[in-house]
Amino acid sequence: MSEIITDARPNLLEVRDLKQHFNIPTGFLKSLPLKAVDGVSFEIKDGEILGLVGESGCGKTTVGRSILHLYKPTSGEVIFDGEKIGSPQSIANMRRKAQMVFQDPYSSLDPRMTVADIIGEPLDVHKMYANRAERMERIRELMNVVGLSSEHATRYAHEFSGGQRQRIGIARALAVQPKFVVCDEPVSALDVSIQAQIINMFEDLQKQLSLTYLFIAHDLLVVKHISTRIAVMYLGKLIEIGPSDELYHKPIHPYTISLLSAVPVPDPNYARSHKRILLEGDVPSPLHMPSGCPFRTRCPRATAKCAEVMPELKEVAPGRKVACHNI
Repeated sequence: MSEIITDARPNLLEVRDLKQHFNIPTGFLKSLPLKAVDGVSFEIKDGEILGLVGESGCGKTTVGRSILHLYKPTSGEVIFDGEKIGSPQSIANMRRKAQMVFQDPYSSLDPRMTVADIIGEPLDVHKMYANRAERMERIRELMNVVGLSSEHATRYAHEFSGGQRQRIGIARALAVQPKFVVCDEPVSALDVSIQAQIINMFEDLQKQLSLTYLFIAHDLLVVKHISTRIAVMYLGKLIEIGPSDELYHKPIHPYTISLLSAVPVPDPNYARSHKRILLEGDVPSPLHMPSGCPFRTRCPRATAKCAEVMPELKEVAPGRKVACHNI
């Protein structure tokens, strides 16, 4: 796990009350808002790795895409490197310093482009070379950084394994020498043996290139291993955030406690003494969200107040924030 960043380090990214709503057609000239992200706020310090976890469909990927303005946010503020992002010029400035590694290494690479062209495309867009020889030299450097041979430059994506394709995607993200990388479940589509190699490479790159990550995943063990801090999402809202070791060993929110109880531990004695906490009921539809706290329909601590008011994400200890009325 990465070393905890001191408070003296400046914030590279600030997200304030970010909302991303999509209108879903429900009939003739009718639609309902799907609140994929509903009032998310956090910050990431320069050089830090923030892990973002939660069940599938909770809005993790949408947060990452909205930060980079791949989706235009419905409302809220994104401040990157001291600049408020929103105008075309600010978005262009951000994309020179912030990149994304996508989840699926099979669909995120153009099958009609060679590896050299895939990695070189950001260099072309941002005009980051003086001549073709300099461009090719930079592509070879990037391939070497992610563990690919320069002989692979003329091949196409379908000729590579999943792990190699993800390395191509990482090299493409690093081409513009970014300060910040959104890693959108970058190992979930890979074999377990390959996952460890890619995670270790992310850690090495972070140290070598002084990168800052938003690391999105649903595997809590992976997130704990790589992250400085962890943020937990449920149905479009942040419900807990804190240093990774503290959150992992002493979760506070009942949803986080349940999530961690499901993490397999290779110790039969521990497994017998710590039973999994099963949540009752189904995850509510994001089109028909319950009033108040979205987790109250499955929460063992829920009270009448939970149905009336959404709990505020508030600090309960240094560096720990939780959104729950009953802690």
